[in-house]
Amino acid sequence: MSFLNFGDKDITYKAAGGKDGIRQLVDCFYDTMSESDRYQVLRNLHPDDLTLSRDKLWRFLCGWMGGGPTYQDTYGEISIPDAHAHICVTYELRDAWMSCMQEAIGEQSFSKELVEYLMTQLAFPAERIRQVSEQS
Repeated sequence: MSFLNFGDKDITYKAAGGKDGIRQLVDCFYDTMSESDRYQVLRNLHPDDLTLSRDKLWRFLCGWMGGGPTYQDTYGEISIPDAHAHICVTYELRDAWMSCMQEAIGEQSFSKELVEYLMTQLAFPAERIRQVSEQS
C-alpha cells in the first residue's frame, strides 16, 4: 500500500485496523494524556470522565479515515474549529496534542507510511483549530 493511496475511500481506515484499530489508538491517546505529566495541560481541558471524549474522537477518526459518517450519525455535523471554540488553542496546546497523538500512533502496529500520512494530515486540522482560536 503506497502513501498515495491513503485518503482514498476507506484505505486509511482499513490500514488503521478499522473500528477496533482506531478504538485502540484513541484509548492509547487518552491513556497517554492521562498518565504523562507532559500532557497535563491537555488533560486539564477534559472532564474527569473521558468516556464521551473518547467516543467523539473515535467516531470522528473513523469517519475522517474513510470509515463512514460515524460521528455525524451520533452527534450531527461537525466543524472542528467550532467544536474547540471554548478553548484558547495556543501553539503549546497544538504541539502537545500532536505530540501525544504521535506517541499514541507510535504505539500502534501501523506501517511507517501510515504513521507519516496520519501525522502529516492531522497537522492540518490541529493548525486550523489554533488559527481560528487565535482570531477569536
